[in-house]
Amino acid sequence: MNKTRLLRLATDLIVIFLGLFSLASPFFFTQARDIDNQAASFPIMVSLIILLCLMIVIFEAQTSLLDSKMIAFLAVLTAINAGLRFLENAIPGPGGFSPTFFLIILSGYYFGSRIGFLVGAMTLLVSAIITGGIGPWLPGQMITAGWVGQSAILVTFLVNKFAWRGKPVEIILLSGFGGLWGILYGAIMNLWFWPFLGAGAGQTFSHNAGALENLQRYVAYYLATSLVWDIMRAVGNILIISIMTASVLKVFQRFKQRFSFQIQGEPEQ
Repeated sequence: MNKTRLLRLATDLIVIFLGLFSLASPFFFTQARDIDNQAASFPIMVSLIILLCLMIVIFEAQTSLLDSKMIAFLAVLTAINAGLRFLENAIPGPGGFSPTFFLIILSGYYFGSRIGFLVGAMTLLVSAIITGGIGPWLPGQMITAGWVGQSAILVTFLVNKFAWRGKPVEIILLSGFGGLWGILYGAIMNLWFWPFLGAGAGQTFSHNAGALENLQRYVAYYLATSLVWDIMRAVGNILIISIMTASVLKVFQRFKQRFSFQIQGEPEQ
């Protein structure tokens, strides 16, 4: 494994660890039961995630993945998606419906896991600043949206392996992936506040209970309060990706063809 791949692997592991820590810390530190303590730690977590994003940009700028044109395009994608999230807040859709996930997924699918992570994390940060949605939930939102874009590389792998690019199965896979993340995003995001709730009997987190029992309590809470909401998000993702994928991928392809090039060495005399 060369140095570049090793550094990229280290970056991916840091992303996973930071996300797990930001979402799971209330389960391991009893002093975090007070939500005020959780709120007090959020500037540190947001700063770490922003620093991580900057590290990815700086590192990839030294390779062929990010140049000045790609960085500008990344900023445009983030701005468009933040605008869509502002529209979502201004005109709420049914349940957890959101128009922001399809660009995160398609960015990760077409440009790779690191671009997908950056679009996801930075979209949530910029949109939170625009809409005033800054709070202790933001680190979890940023890292989870980053995971959405980062994991889209799995669909890329399948499409490339079986030569499905440009075929209907490509859109079917992306739509199913979006539907799955419509459920997972809500299930993951509940974790930032669930340990602090006084929910119904059998639905409350307990430090005295084992992991399996707490999992059963969370499943009961999720089914009672969040599943229908998240199904609306999943259905919305499926519909938007089904309709928009072909057009958006053409835009991505056109950008790559026009602005990505490699300077060849001069021919020998």
